[in-house]
Amino acid sequence: MTDSVVRYEMRAAVAYVTLNRPEKLNALSPQVLTGLATAIELASEDPEVRVVVIRGAGGRAFSAGVDLTYFRDHGIMADAAKNLRFTATIRDTFLKIENAPVPTVAAVDGFALAGGLELALACDFILCTDECQIADQHANYDLMPGAGSSQRLPRRIGAQRALELLLTGRRIDGAEAARIGLALKTCPAADFDGLIEEFVASLRTKSRAALGLLKTSVRRGLELPLREALDLERLITQEYFSGHDDALNGLASFTTRKDRPADSPGQG
Repeated sequence: MTDSVVRYEMRAAVAYVTLNRPEKLNALSPQVLTGLATAIELASEDPEVRVVVIRGAGGRAFSAGVDLTYFRDHGIMADAAKNLRFTATIRDTFLKIENAPVPTVAAVDGFALAGGLELALACDFILCTDECQIADQHANYDLMPGAGSSQRLPRRIGAQRALELLLTGRRIDGAEAARIGLALKTCPAADFDGLIEEFVASLRTKSRAALGLLKTSVRRGLELPLREALDLERLITQEYFSGHDDALNGLASFTTRKDRPADSPGQG
């Protein structure tokens, strides 16, 4: 896939999706959202893909949020029908990312503001640089988020911390993002490519089916009472065991102790 505003590249089982509007700080226009949706569909349908990494071009921003010039010029705020259609497009695009059958990683360098933060929150993991700046700034301009931060942020870091960030619009750097659990890991910008590679290397050789079903089990289970979630896990595990050769290969590897530390337990 080649798109002027979204680039897609597949390398060594990793789909790299790059927002390519550096002159606009990778702001989210309808074209970008369409490109993102198409990229995620490609990765979801490609049996060779094990993980998706979403980045922003230019080094200044992951994404500074929704393209407010488009928002203003098309009268979206003043027209309820247009507003609902636009936010539905964002919702559906981000849900494609969230529900992709492989892990998704937001690689945040530079600004991730408002809609840019909301895009990152749709990913399973956030890796970031120490120098990045992350914020939901809607309240600073008497605006409301419409792309998920009021729902996904509390689920990731808890209601109290989320409300503080949402209501104050305060910016945080990579170190604080990692400390509060918003990001998984952070590092200096000079080491960022290495951090991303180290993380995806831990996923690229694993079973695509196992990765996807594990993700499904966790995400769906969080929405259920524990007893129902445990039953869901049993059903998903049985689906994997009965439907995928990877499970048989994995069992054979386990029983022959391949790639296992000498002091690891004998049963599991």
